[in-house]
Amino acid sequence: MTPAGSIGRKLGLPLNLRDAPSLITRTLRSAELAVVETRDDDPMSGLCGALPSDDAYLVSIKFRDYPDCECWERGQCVIKTDIRAGSTYLYDLKRDPRYVIDKPFHSLFFYLPRSALDDIARQAGAPRIGELAYQPGIGHDDTVVRHLGSSLLQALHRPDEANQLFVDHAMLAVTAHVAQAYGGLRCGTEPARGGLAPWQVKRACDKLESDLGGKFSLEQIAAEFDLSVGHFSRAFRASTGLPPHQWLLRQRVNTAKQLMRVRELPLSEIAISAGFANQSHFTRVFSNVVGVSPAAWRRDTQGVPDRDT
Repeated sequence: MTPAGSIGRKLGLPLNLRDAPSLITRTLRSAELAVVETRDDDPMSGLCGALPSDDAYLVSIKFRDYPDCECWERGQCVIKTDIRAGSTYLYDLKRDPRYVIDKPFHSLFFYLPRSALDDIARQAGAPRIGELAYQPGIGHDDTVVRHLGSSLLQALHRPDEANQLFVDHAMLAVTAHVAQAYGGLRCGTEPARGGLAPWQVKRACDKLESDLGGKFSLEQIAAEFDLSVGHFSRAFRASTGLPPHQWLLRQRVNTAKQLMRVRELPLSEIAISAGFANQSHFTRVFSNVVGVSPAAWRRDTQGVPDRDT
């Protein structure tokens, strides 16, 4: 697998960034997807360098306004317009997209190769997707991209806490959404609504529970049953009521609760044992799922003051 850092360099260097935080995942047929954050609060002025001329698209969510942005394709300026924070923009890397850098910028880019779009269409039993529909330099409010982008931004800022299953799920969701919203994807057959067989549920849950740190990818687990990632995710949710990454978080919380019933264990040790990156990560997830902090839960459950803060 290509290291995430190489994707960051590949997209960051044309923007005069030494590196850019990035995360990667793969589709069933190993098409490489990536999400990359680009930010420069004091950029060098000039036309940006050439982005990789891949058969791929960039889908970008902007986090700050960029007035009078001069957008180029195929060696010439195609539009000069105001970029609005919160808007989504598409770029076809085959068209040599560039823009003039003369103001601070902050964006998130989804790198979606043609092979990933082909995988999505194949899994849906649909015809191959043609060119994505977009106008250079014209953005709009895409709530799906905006919400998933905001979630993945948190994972980029806390890579040690990033759940690989969540990254896989979110990236595939972005790809499917882009294929439908901009590529006109229509399923050729009604998607299967059934869940996994009982033995498959048990094996999948055992696999997830054996690695509370969440290092297994959806691709690895789906391969256990010779299923596509999308099919496995839908079937797992139908069987358990939760997508794999949410199921894993609940197991971490349940494991932590069991450990907290042992009063001698400090919360910092419980956090690591239950698969969390650190105590801060443990506290955030536990509080979101349970509604109270781990310390408060243990205090209320055990009826004694918590010795660990």
